[in-house]
Amino acid sequence: MELAIDTSWDIVSVALSHRGEILASLTWQTTQNHTVELLPNLVWLLQRARLELDSVEAIIVAKGPGSFNGLRVGVSIAKGLAYALNVPLLGVNTLEAEAYPFAFTRLPLRPIHKAGRAEITTALYRKKDDEWQCLEAENLTTVEDLCRRVRQRTLFCGEIPPDITGEIERTLGKLAVISHNKRPSRASSLAMLGWRRLSKGERDDPAALQPVYIRPPHITKPRKKIPPLSFKVERGRPS
Repeated sequence: MELAIDTSWDIVSVALSHRGEILASLTWQTTQNHTVELLPNLVWLLQRARLELDSVEAIIVAKGPGSFNGLRVGVSIAKGLAYALNVPLLGVNTLEAEAYPFAFTRLPLRPIHKAGRAEITTALYRKKDDEWQCLEAENLTTVEDLCRRVRQRTLFCGEIPPDITGEIERTLGKLAVISHNKRPSRASSLAMLGWRRLSKGERDDPAALQPVYIRPPHITKPRKKIPPLSFKVERGRPS
């Protein structure tokens, strides 16, 4: 049995699978409470499915891109579980997990996430001749630049804000096919993609697996300490 964990964004999901076939899954929305919600919900899912944690034979985790806090929690817990259970660990790109449910369309697949005021994160995938392909690795760009690259009918998916959806449709017209599934359960896709790799004998080194942030997290440097002011008081001479 495999355990898939996705904490990339505020829609969190976990899934239990057998050779990539989903046995049970749970999806919920969080507000940056990944740390306190993930393990209790995983325990609840195992109990609901009447399964034991020690029956897990592989851990599959979304490695990003995504939110700093979410990815840090998900990858850390996945590493800890893989180490404790002594089972393989596999990291899967979050954008790939979002694109995979649409592989049956045979269209080029463009998962998109907003990455700032004017930027988006995207990649390009496609299933051709029964082979799942990554045609373009995750990258940071703008909607305007992305639309310039599109030359054929393409399916756009992911948690795309309405303003970006509108801009894509206005610019590309019939070349754009928009998925309106705003709350995807990525853990199910993670399970299938992870099993594909696992069945080929692949696995990741837990020590080397790191989250993919696209850009470094914004952490401000501590201010330099200002030395305390010292006062020297001189007594005046008596007149």
